[in-house]
Amino acid sequence: MYPNDGFRELGRQECLGLLAKVSVGRIVYTRQALPAVLPVNFCLDDDGAVLLRTCAASELVRAVDGAVVAFEADEVDAVARAGWSVVVTGRATVVSDPAEREHLNRVVPCSWVPSPVEVFVRVEPELVTGRELIGGRTLYGVQLSA
Repeated sequence: MYPNDGFRELGRQECLGLLAKVSVGRIVYTRQALPAVLPVNFCLDDDGAVLLRTCAASELVRAVDGAVVAFEADEVDAVARAGWSVVVTGRATVVSDPAEREHLNRVVPCSWVPSPVEVFVRVEPELVTGRELIGGRTLYGVQLSA
């Protein structure tokens, strides 16, 4: 983020608080050396890691396990010209511990595309950034017209 770019920078805890209020985001990963973005439903664990459930045989699992990925979620009000965006960057891993998988089975939302064999992906929150635009105002002191 750049100083004076018209947005308010959000702190880590503020970012995690906003993420906890929404249920859909986008995971950004590399597919055949190119960026790929996939919408997913998710939740956060107590330390702010992003958790999602997906098909064990999916391309997503093969692409992200052990890789650094980004996860983005936002909320936008186009009429009010307001909103926020949060990005979590960190290493994604497929959860392999049976006890942890059992716990996650109770707390992670079901995939919108259920499959017979599902796995859980955890994105560790190594870098958490966010920004907010409130009511069409910018930090430049300009009030945007309606």
